[in-house]
Formats: sequence, structure tokens, C-alpha cells
Amino acid sequence: MHAPVNRKKRLLLVLTIACACALSSRAAFGEGSGVDTYKAKCLMCHGAGGLGDTPTGKALTVPAYNTPDFRKLSDADLTAIIKNGKNGKMPAFGAQLTDAQIKDVLTYIHTLQK
Repeated sequence: MHAPVNRKKRLLLVLTIACACALSSRAAFGEGSGVDTYKAKCLMCHGAGGLGDTPTGKALTVPAYNTPDFRKLSDADLTAIIKNGKNGKMPAFGAQLTDAQIKDVLTYIHTLQK
């Protein structure tokens, strides 16, 4: 009679551990709120892989995240671009995104550079 209870407890424990691992690995790879914000604000121009290969990105000549010129930008440079926009092409998101959201987006962008 105790065996079914132990199986249920074990199954619950395994599922709990699996969920915790899935959530922690998602955060470790810069996903979570960073990817959600990226999809909402950046994807249309920068593309899913950060290559600027969307129709809008091509029209605006959006640089790919993996180019040497983009890679040499510091997080402070990128934060300023996200907050203030750039060259009249990229809109400013400083009024729409918190500093934490921008940091999460930068973390996600760095995963796309690999």
C-alpha cells in the first residue's frame, strides 16, 4: 500500500527537478525575459539570429551582431544605443524598457554572437 505513494512522491520529485533544471538552463543561456523583450522589440529588424536578415533589417542595413564592428561595442555602448536609438533608423527604447530589461536583452544578444 505504501508503494504507490512512494512512486507518486518520486515522480513529483523528478518532475520538480526537471522543471528547475529547465528554468535554470533557460536563464543560463540568456533566455527568459531577455528573449521575450528581444522578440517584442528587436526581432522585426535584427532577426531571430541577430543577423539583420529580415526585410526591414535589410532595408535599414542593420548590422549583424556577429560582425567585428558590432562585437567591439561595449555593453555601455549598446545600452546607450538601445536607450537613445541610432542614426534615426533604430528607435529609442529608453522610455519603454527598464535598465533590467535592457541588461537581459544584452545578455540574450551575446548568446546570438556565438
